[in-house]
Amino acid sequence: MNTTEIFLIAMTIIFTLPYLVWRLGRTDYFAPLVVVQILVGIALGPGVLGAVFPDYYRFVFNPAVVQSLNGVAWWAVSLFVFIAGIELDLRQAWVYRRESGITAALALGVPLLLGALAAIGLLGTAGWIGPRAATWQFVLGTGMACAVTALPILILLMEKLDILRQPLGQRMLRYASLDDIAIWGVLSCILMDWQRVGKQTAFLLGFAVFTVLIRRLMVWMPERDRWYASLIWLALCALGADWSGLHFMVGAFLAGAVVDARWFDQRQMDQLRHHVLLVMMPVFFLSTGLRTDWTVGGGAVFFAAAVLLLASVGGKLLGVGLAGRILGWRPGESLLIGWLLQTKALIMIVFVNILLDKQIISANAFTALLLMAVASTMLTIPVVTPMLARLQALVPRER
Repeated sequence: MNTTEIFLIAMTIIFTLPYLVWRLGRTDYFAPLVVVQILVGIALGPGVLGAVFPDYYRFVFNPAVVQSLNGVAWWAVSLFVFIAGIELDLRQAWVYRRESGITAALALGVPLLLGALAAIGLLGTAGWIGPRAATWQFVLGTGMACAVTALPILILLMEKLDILRQPLGQRMLRYASLDDIAIWGVLSCILMDWQRVGKQTAFLLGFAVFTVLIRRLMVWMPERDRWYASLIWLALCALGADWSGLHFMVGAFLAGAVVDARWFDQRQMDQLRHHVLLVMMPVFFLSTGLRTDWTVGGGAVFFAAAVLLLASVGGKLLGVGLAGRILGWRPGESLLIGWLLQTKALIMIVFVNILLDKQIISANAFTALLLMAVASTMLTIPVVTPMLARLQALVPRER
């Protein structure tokens, strides 16, 4: 069979298996389709399919097919991260800056600290830190991975719970938006390469100049042309960031962050996000699964994932609980918000993919962090749904 035919076999598997598991297994309550796609991607990787059926794995996911899949995955995740950047709205966060700042800082800072402590513990054994990482990069990167809240997945979850346009949902967007800014800022610091600092400085200066130009151009041009212009802007920013030694996903996020959502029709933006998730992101999940590794032993990977999950969930709940005490929230309010902010999934997977690309974490650490992200996200809906039913009084309450 030629490469095209094998590529189409891989695409058939990518879209068929997760859908059948999700639909026939009726997993939506605890594992939405996005989570199932991630899990199936892991199952199709070398640690599961490659171990059980090595010949079939090598036939379907040969280097030529994997390279083709990676090209689709790169553009898919660039679009997804670009949309996440556009959806940031810091105006409301500024209006409620005291509440938003305290909550976002504690919701990010406490799990980051606990995750960093867990990373220090992992350094005691071999096989976790990447070959090109300084110790501080590994510790800070792992800690931040434990602190991530995935804004796009949070939006999808709140749509499912019918609270996105409610006051509670808008508060969640403020907290997650501030944390998103911090996450990408910390990632940029981790990726700074002093041997390539000249290129990175040139990229950032050029980005600042062209940001002014693109914003003026967007205001001037009709709405029907803004989508085309924004895609060109996305590709250029991703190229510049990758050329400078940061990462193309950092460039994609920056490209979206300086574009105003009000320039686009909100319904079209929602449709684009859903279509990217439906049509292209499953390929990214598969390419992520192909990178998982269990060379230190499955037991060690699962143990590390459990420790990281405890740091992530416990840190988020503790941090939001402290914010609730400072701000005088009602009983149970901080627990609900803490659990809603557990959603990690895509942005966290993007984050750890970048760390793996830059060899800051090993494939084993990547696998443990991936399992932690999936488990954290799967816990959210079953825990939040009954809590929300008991605390409906919170939904119409504006802060």
